[in-house]
Amino acid sequence: MALLTLGAIFLLFLVLVLLLSRCTGGRHGLPVGARVGVVEISGMLISSEPTVKQLIAFKDDESIKAIILRVDSPGGAVAPSQEIHDEVARVAAIKPVVVSMASVAASGGYYVSIPAQRILANPGTITGSIGVIMQVTNFQDLYEKLGLKNQVVKSGEHKDLGSPLRSMTPQDRQILQGVIDDVYDQFVTAVSSGRKLPLDKVKRLADGRIFTGRQAKEAGLVDELGGLQDAVRVAAELAGIIGEPRVVYPPKSKESFLKYFIEESASQVGRVLQQKQQNSTAMQYLWTGLD
Repeated sequence: MALLTLGAIFLLFLVLVLLLSRCTGGRHGLPVGARVGVVEISGMLISSEPTVKQLIAFKDDESIKAIILRVDSPGGAVAPSQEIHDEVARVAAIKPVVVSMASVAASGGYYVSIPAQRILANPGTITGSIGVIMQVTNFQDLYEKLGLKNQVVKSGEHKDLGSPLRSMTPQDRQILQGVIDDVYDQFVTAVSSGRKLPLDKVKRLADGRIFTGRQAKEAGLVDELGGLQDAVRVAAELAGIIGEPRVVYPPKSKESFLKYFIEESASQVGRVLQQKQQNSTAMQYLWTGLD
């Protein structure tokens, strides 16, 4: 009777744990057996913090034997792309990291994929777009038609560099081109190092053009053609997992519906503005073909 009672208590406890896991929205499950963690990188790369936190959590979890990056992004800001890239490299030095490219993994979406041990793309995935872009729209003529005048007090000649309210001078363009060229060099150097490709070959590919997954494989930018399940298989092989691995995702944050609705609405508005606004001088690892 005592053993039956203890067994019943244990089963009840196990059921409660499973129910709580489902109710909190987590997809971790119980830390039993060899597992493969999936980190999803989707949409515009505006902030690196959520992705970096997920990577660190999976890196420190001993039951996670390998990590898959599910990338579906046209890229975004330079600094977040570089921060995610660097964290992927740190994780890949400890555990196998496999990239699974979805519909789009271009520009910054490709940049974050570079340090992985293996990169898989679907035959029709859009990838590549290796390069840097900065767009500035000039509103000077519109201001003049409206009778508006822009007055600037500045500490140096180039303090209003890239202003949409005045024409770009040849010296302005030279300075901005120098910045773009330096960030571009960082990109192609990262591709050359991560993909073990000669720098001159990378530069021939890095003129901003896009590739299908099949073209990217022929060019050496990806390793295999396949989807998410193929990436799970490859990750399990690299980690030495026998049998079918358990695939887990980071737990969903526990937020109220109202908070989620507000933040998601703000995110969507910000994404539209980020894609459509043409007067931003921020450098981006971005493929703009989705506009």
